[in-house]
Amino acid sequence: MKAFLILEDGTVFEGTHIGASKEIISEIVFNTSMAGYLEILTDPSYAGQAVCMTYPLIGNYGICRDDMESFKSWPDGFIVRELSRVPSNFRSDMTIQQFLDENGVPGIAGIDTRALTRILREKGTMNGMITTNEDYCLEDILPRLMKYTTGKVVEKATCPTKYTIAPTIALEQNGPLSGAARFDRAAYEREKRPALVKSLNGIGLKVALLDLGAKSNISRSLSERGCEVTVYSALTPASEIIADAPDGIMLSNGPGDPKECASVIAEIKKLYDTEIPIFAICLGHQLMALATGADTYKMKYGHRGGNHPVKDLSTGRVYISSQNHGYVVDTDKLDPSVAVPAFVNVNDGTNEGLSYTGKNIFTVQFHPEACSGPQDSGYLFDRFIDMMKGENENA
Repeated sequence: MKAFLILEDGTVFEGTHIGASKEIISEIVFNTSMAGYLEILTDPSYAGQAVCMTYPLIGNYGICRDDMESFKSWPDGFIVRELSRVPSNFRSDMTIQQFLDENGVPGIAGIDTRALTRILREKGTMNGMITTNEDYCLEDILPRLMKYTTGKVVEKATCPTKYTIAPTIALEQNGPLSGAARFDRAAYEREKRPALVKSLNGIGLKVALLDLGAKSNISRSLSERGCEVTVYSALTPASEIIADAPDGIMLSNGPGDPKECASVIAEIKKLYDTEIPIFAICLGHQLMALATGADTYKMKYGHRGGNHPVKDLSTGRVYISSQNHGYVVDTDKLDPSVAVPAFVNVNDGTNEGLSYTGKNIFTVQFHPEACSGPQDSGYLFDRFIDMMKGENENA
């Protein structure tokens, strides 16, 4: 079946329909990763967006449910040059076509993804429609594309209720995921395969994870170090988290424009005002900056991929990182009495992390949990644990 990708500038790509049979309007973004398409599809940060994969062949190793970063797929649509119909992987549970159909994600294959990526790089991220309607009318569609916004997608991506994940050392090897785990986030997280124990430094520590659209590997990176992780909805009042007396607070990644999260920002300011150590990733990094008087702005086409170099300004060392963001903290409007840059992107000089002056708080724009992607910066979880134990104060 024919399918069409229509961009808000009037550009039309014709290809082949893949995935679920429905029409969508979404923000079109591209990801340069060569692997990890399942982790991308199950990353809640993509809520409200349709993802173009720049690598030309997608789906060749199939779908392995154990590698999912959430219990379902989040992007509105999926765009590829070629979709592999027959996977070759002993761990594969199904084809990517079956996964897209099961999760209600429509897509298009067979288009020139290099040309699409070039348009987005030159003109910036824009909205688009994926449709199988051969009788489409541009005059009717373009105004609809112009009006689309991702909106308050954090409220859709967060968990509905609080739940707790035990330390990895307390878990037993789990069998296949139950039916409930395929439709409920808390059940999915509890039944995920145990990670390998990386260290026992966090034994006895309790971490409150504010779920803004969290990837599974954030909680896993903490539990595999011995921490007990309690996950809270993004709409949870700060007073409830504080009353539970965690040893540390983790602010997760998530989707959308950080300035849409006004109520969450107000609660994060209350968390900042405590003496509880805080570590934030991606959207959590942006929200903490906004909560403390800084500003953010939308990037032309963002950073999405697994090979972005970031420099640790305290050591001068450069790490290769996984990234997925379209907004960035404006360091020109940063008050050094509140926070100072801690990491910088080597490619374009944009901010990649902050260290908060006189507080046990540090935040990063990139993904130290990186699944899929390089885990060069996984040491930041150990730094957070040291901070909770009082061994790295005012980092």
